[in-house]
Amino acid sequence: MSVYVNEKTGIDTKETAGSESAPFQTPAFAAFTQPEAKIFVYKQLEESEEFGYAEISASALKKAKKGAEGLKKKLEKQAKADEEAKSKQEEAAKKFAELDLIKIEEDLSLPKAEKIKLRSTTEKVDQRVLVQGWVHRFRLQKGLAFITLRDGTGFLQCVLSGDLAKCRSTVELTLESTVAIKGVINKLPEGKTAPGGVELKADYYEVLGFAPAGDDSITNKVQENADPSLLLDQRHLTLRGETLSAVLKVRSALVDSFRKVFAEHHMMEVTPPCMVQTQVEGGSTLFKMDYYGEEAYLTQSSQLYLETCVPAFGDVFCVQESFRAEKSHTRRHLSEYTHIEAELGFLDFEEFLTHIETVITKTVKYVLEDPVAGPLVKQLNPGFTAPSLPFLRMKYVDALDWLNEHGIPNEDGEKFKFGDDIAEAAERKMTDEINKPILLTRFPVEIKSFYMKKDKEDPRVTESVDVLMPNVGEVTGGSMRIDDLAELEAAIKREGLDAEAYYWFTDLRKYGTFQHGGYGLGTERILAWLCDRFTVRDCSLYPRFTGRCKP
Repeated sequence: MSVYVNEKTGIDTKETAGSESAPFQTPAFAAFTQPEAKIFVYKQLEESEEFGYAEISASALKKAKKGAEGLKKKLEKQAKADEEAKSKQEEAAKKFAELDLIKIEEDLSLPKAEKIKLRSTTEKVDQRVLVQGWVHRFRLQKGLAFITLRDGTGFLQCVLSGDLAKCRSTVELTLESTVAIKGVINKLPEGKTAPGGVELKADYYEVLGFAPAGDDSITNKVQENADPSLLLDQRHLTLRGETLSAVLKVRSALVDSFRKVFAEHHMMEVTPPCMVQTQVEGGSTLFKMDYYGEEAYLTQSSQLYLETCVPAFGDVFCVQESFRAEKSHTRRHLSEYTHIEAELGFLDFEEFLTHIETVITKTVKYVLEDPVAGPLVKQLNPGFTAPSLPFLRMKYVDALDWLNEHGIPNEDGEKFKFGDDIAEAAERKMTDEINKPILLTRFPVEIKSFYMKKDKEDPRVTESVDVLMPNVGEVTGGSMRIDDLAELEAAIKREGLDAEAYYWFTDLRKYGTFQHGGYGLGTERILAWLCDRFTVRDCSLYPRFTGRCKP
């Protein structure tokens, strides 16, 4: 009996005949399936340029038989593994069949459970409650199941015992599954720790929704040391992590605290438009859009609109999104960010500076006093020290002297000279070295926006300010505004802007001009300073920057 082998056209399967028309692929498989048969191999025939079948050589046959032995052992090993897997599967099925016999029923003789949020657990000690949320952590141990539950307002350790710990739903429980648990909240005994110093001893629970296991489990989707871009793709899941959620809870308290301080200063909140046809901070950073056939932009700042509100409502502020089309990949730039802006009337530059530093220090004070945000700031940024008044006041020209004295060059690698913009790296070095909040004032006219008022004593500079914080750099920028109509019209012309498009802005100087100033705070930058985050991308719910506009 003969079998045939062709490495190019053959197939190694049990169904293959091993004939010339249906050959095997390897001699080893041929020797394994038909050990007594002669093996013919398709190859170039001796003393010929033609190919055909010839009996296998002695050395090749020996090698084939050795390969056949290997295949035999491999198949025996696979058969054994399959048998073990089958046995385990049957054992698991039997175990789950036994678990399915465990029926979890609520004891209706117990007191009615009060539905609560986890933020209230410490107020409900010794009471029976109903809590609902996501399985944040889970472990089975000696007939007990420990669930750390999360509902967005807090965490709670829940202990399941008896049938609750043994039932099938508990054995199959996965992280991020949603559950409803009833039981009594107890204080923890001495020496044990858990969120809030309490735990819930469960007497009933049910799974409301299972989260995936295996490849689709949350721990595979969101891995702690994964590439940042992959984590941003899974932002909807990474938000559930303790660090990111803590930062965003502080953010909420920060915005609330700003509103509280503004209310104390009798400032009214307004909501300016985000779709505009005028620029504020230069045309190169505008996002253009088609607005019913007209050219429009996403706003860079609400400042111009806020200025028009002061004569109607007094001092005003807004919490609004701003958009900058800067192709910046620095750790402090976003294409969309939450801009807290304010405009104030009838004050001079010194009063303006005092207002800004007061607002910032009061806001930080309220955040640290917040029962949720305060502990989170200490957790995220243990070394944080609240700023105190007054901030260091430093003129632009004095900053240039400081930078030159400390050997910090400008962007061209040279000494700073008047008119140079102080780039981020140099600004950060100076701020970190001084290590205190700085009110950097009086920047040159040519590097600031057209609407900024000139300093009477030195017309080369504006009555402008940047607030610089250690580890972050600039968090706030502002200025007194030009209040003279002719001067503002000249500035608009100098910048090459369409004067007619700004008629409503110049009318502010025409119909009762007044001395006024305003500023904008970058929420994400202040949050990065408060929470010691390396990048502002960690301080935005769904960060938008160059190349990122999803999910």
